[in-house]
Amino acid sequence: MMHAKSDSDVTSLAPSSPRSPKRPVYFVQSPSRDSNDGDKSSTMHATPAFNSPMESPSHPSYSRHSRASSASRVSGTFKGSRKRSNDKGWPECKVIEEEGDYNGLYEEKGISRRCQILMALFGFIVIFSIFCLILWGASRPYKARVAVKSLAVHNFYFGEGSDITGVPTKMLTMNCSMRMSVYNPATFFGVHVSSTTISLMYSDIAVATGQLKNYYQPRKSHRNVAVNLQGVKVPLYGAGASLAVDDTNGGVPMTLVFEVRSRGNVVGQLVRTRHRRRVSCSMDVDSHKTKPITLKASSCTYK
Repeated sequence: MMHAKSDSDVTSLAPSSPRSPKRPVYFVQSPSRDSNDGDKSSTMHATPAFNSPMESPSHPSYSRHSRASSASRVSGTFKGSRKRSNDKGWPECKVIEEEGDYNGLYEEKGISRRCQILMALFGFIVIFSIFCLILWGASRPYKARVAVKSLAVHNFYFGEGSDITGVPTKMLTMNCSMRMSVYNPATFFGVHVSSTTISLMYSDIAVATGQLKNYYQPRKSHRNVAVNLQGVKVPLYGAGASLAVDDTNGGVPMTLVFEVRSRGNVVGQLVRTRHRRRVSCSMDVDSHKTKPITLKASSCTYK
């Protein structure tokens, strides 16, 4: 195929000066790569022959128009070649589009990861709960042991009087102190010890009361505590007459009643153990004696 020379080609092939002789033109034939049916077409490109280095395209005398023209020919050749190859049935590369949504796969991975985290958290909670349950069960047998030692009567007065409403009756004023020991048998936790109101009862009347102050007791330790009991002008009503008779016969029968409470923090605030021990001690109080009354083990009951 012969390409017609454009104006730019004629300009580039024109003599640079009137003295230049006419340059011969020769053609280079190359086989075409754009054949599909086995026939090979020829492509001919015009290439000028230069007589001297001065006429070479690298020389500054080579015009910009000639360079642009050459670039346009080369660009056009490649563009045309790509277009003809597509028109002659060359297989084209097609983008393979895979059906399906990848978001679903990623979401499944996210759900799986979240499930693993939840399973791990649930397993940790179960294991920790079992551990706390074991510790709670192990701490149950460790109850605080209480033993009432003595009761010392400091003041014991009774006489005539009247209550707040003005009803005349026998009145009792009493001051005494109780001593007891507390033992914490726990091997791995301490306990906080407290008590309910400690009452000294006579015929179902609390003639003296006191309170054990809350304190902390370490593990495997003993402690002796003292509690002051006091009653001021307690009305006895119908029991006043019998009190005078009992005191004359050698002693007024009274009962000491209270409850000891212990609380152990096994694992901080999460695992706690609580115990209660009800104490009841019977004794005879002589108003004429100030010696402490020693309470035997058979005189008290601990539940």
